[in-house]
Amino acid sequence: MRVGIVGVGPVGDRIVRVLDERGFPVDGDPVVMATSERPEVLGGREFLVKQTAAELFEGLDVAFFAGREGAKGASVEWGPVAVQAGAYVIDNGGDFRMHPDYPLVVPEVNMDAVTERTRHIASPNCSTIQMVVALAPLHRAAKIKRIVVSTYQSVSGWGQRAMEVLEQESRRALDGQSLEFDPSVFTHPIAFEYIPHIDRFDDSGYTKEELKMVRETRKILGEPDMAISATAVRVPVLVGHGESINVTFEGEMDAARARAILADPARSPGVVLMDGPSPDPNATGVRKDDLERDYPVSRDLQEPKLADMTLVGRVRDDETVPNTLNLWVVADNLRKGAATNVVQIAEKMIERGLLPG
Repeated sequence: MRVGIVGVGPVGDRIVRVLDERGFPVDGDPVVMATSERPEVLGGREFLVKQTAAELFEGLDVAFFAGREGAKGASVEWGPVAVQAGAYVIDNGGDFRMHPDYPLVVPEVNMDAVTERTRHIASPNCSTIQMVVALAPLHRAAKIKRIVVSTYQSVSGWGQRAMEVLEQESRRALDGQSLEFDPSVFTHPIAFEYIPHIDRFDDSGYTKEELKMVRETRKILGEPDMAISATAVRVPVLVGHGESINVTFEGEMDAARARAILADPARSPGVVLMDGPSPDPNATGVRKDDLERDYPVSRDLQEPKLADMTLVGRVRDDETVPNTLNLWVVADNLRKGAATNVVQIAEKMIERGLLPG
């Protein structure tokens, strides 16, 4: 297949890397486009990035969009051009996620939303993706009534500049220097800090990031009235989002049943359950905790077998509300939360005969 990538930065880098790692059937090198022509290293390889132009979409089978969002976002300007040229668009941007004519897709959850008539597919926000991958199997078993989620989101969700800011500020703080910060990135220094502010506020007092999680989850699960409340927090981690989720079910559900569902790859594709007694010998030998539990952290995502998975732990009953659980969910926001999700969509389209394989 002839493949195009619109946009570079951390997500564009991961798309190239994931295409290579998964053996995606690319005819030659992907055509990489951005706002200007320049050399870039993506996925460990050198590319001459082309300035985005209509003729570059001619002959492409699929175009992955990793560009910026907003009223003048890459997919707003170039998505229709790509479709008119005959390419399928799989879009990481947020411009079309809530548009009723564009499916919002997580392959493990709602791949059936893509049909032979679909030409432009939206991929959800990173924090939404990992939450629905973890919760959809439980929703199928007992139907979710209400979700309360608090996120612990890494700086890479903002972009490359935010990763640089965290590294620079951390060095300054450890050297005892004053923390001058770039207010165009975060509202406070992020080194050794947490900031409950991701994206702009709306008049409800919630941020757009929080409202994305509410609206996108409802659309993906096909539950327009599902009760969802979110608090999104930026934390000083480079890559990997964590989420603390409290979820109430209409049907019967408890921690033991949830663990059994989440441990079953057939029922919970894309999920790795990291729960049960801690395998760390230091739990009893050093920390003297015979009841210590296993759970995922962002460092686990560095293991190749876990890099594209949604990791779930701390599954336990909320003893204050019937049929209610608490869960801890971790995923790589640049891979499963962005690049891997769009590549998986394309892979599923090939399997279903919607893209040439």
